[in-house]
Amino acid sequence: MRHYLDHASTSPARPEVVEAMVPWLANAADPGRVHTEGRVARGAVESAREQVAALVGARTREVVFTSGGTEAINAAVWGAVERRSHIVCPVVEHSAVRDACARHDVTWIGVDRLGRVDADELLAAVRPDTALVNLQWGNHEVGTVQPVAAVVAECRERGVLVHVDAAQAVGHVPVSFGELGADLLSVSGHKFGGPQGVGALLVRRGLRLRPLLVGGEQERARRAGMENVAAIAGFGAAAAALSAGGRLEAESGAARSQTARVLENLPPGVVPYGDTDVRLPHLMCVGVEGVEAEAVLLGLDQAGVAAHSGSACSSESLEPSPVLEAMGVDAERSLRVSVGWSTTDDDVDAFVEALPGVVSRLRALGAAG
Repeated sequence: MRHYLDHASTSPARPEVVEAMVPWLANAADPGRVHTEGRVARGAVESAREQVAALVGARTREVVFTSGGTEAINAAVWGAVERRSHIVCPVVEHSAVRDACARHDVTWIGVDRLGRVDADELLAAVRPDTALVNLQWGNHEVGTVQPVAAVVAECRERGVLVHVDAAQAVGHVPVSFGELGADLLSVSGHKFGGPQGVGALLVRRGLRLRPLLVGGEQERARRAGMENVAAIAGFGAAAAALSAGGRLEAESGAARSQTARVLENLPPGVVPYGDTDVRLPHLMCVGVEGVEAEAVLLGLDQAGVAAHSGSACSSESLEPSPVLEAMGVDAERSLRVSVGWSTTDDDVDAFVEALPGVVSRLRALGAAG
């Protein structure tokens, strides 16, 4: 039996999502057409927009559907730099944010040992020509929650746009775009049981940005290209599932309990990375002293457990996680565990039971060598 503990990378589609998508895979129509089929497709898109808006506390017109979080992030940065030339970006942002910002004049902001940005340091980097300040809701490697509300409030006072990458937060903690007051917020559907290949950029009411993708009038001329009706319908279904009957709160509580149990049962020489208290509920990261991450991942995989690491060996990148490097910890010995809507206590038990044996065997091999 396999035990999947890599939901922060991608979470399996919920049953409600698959059910919502199937009809549109077989009966696709252009939502921009006036015939009956087109109008029905338009209804599905707009219904999903309402569902996503309800989950994230936004107005429906603030939701711009994209092909995922990466496109949403690039659209936010691209649109903002038309106004001014300078960007402020913490070094622990997701690679999509960092790479989009790196094409422009950017000031990089460091973090403390827990991976948290100092709000005062970030705001001190704002200049008269600053177009955009980026700050993720919670870190994708270690789960540390950032001082988003304080930064947004200060930037609004200064007339500087703020983009919040909430890909790891939405679907796991309550998010209200309206209450937060941010200008831009990016969301990814597959991080909480929606389909892969769909996301959204939330754009504050009244804010006009040049579109990243041109060539059509879709999404009120904010994102060209025919809408992926099946994926959007699935995205909406995932949002609706979480909005119903306190399900978000229940899943968040279960996730926090499951990751806390992992932290409480770490074997000797395995230490937490990041803030273990003020963190996203569904993910946590540890360092395994004396053992390379690749070997640990392979050992866990042989035991039927799928996890992740910030080491270079475990991703498509040739470099270790810049998040962990910025924190001053060893990325090559890191292990990230993340749970989701389908995680069971048996999955967590499998990890807790397998890790000590994997680590001890690897240490014994290292000592023998």
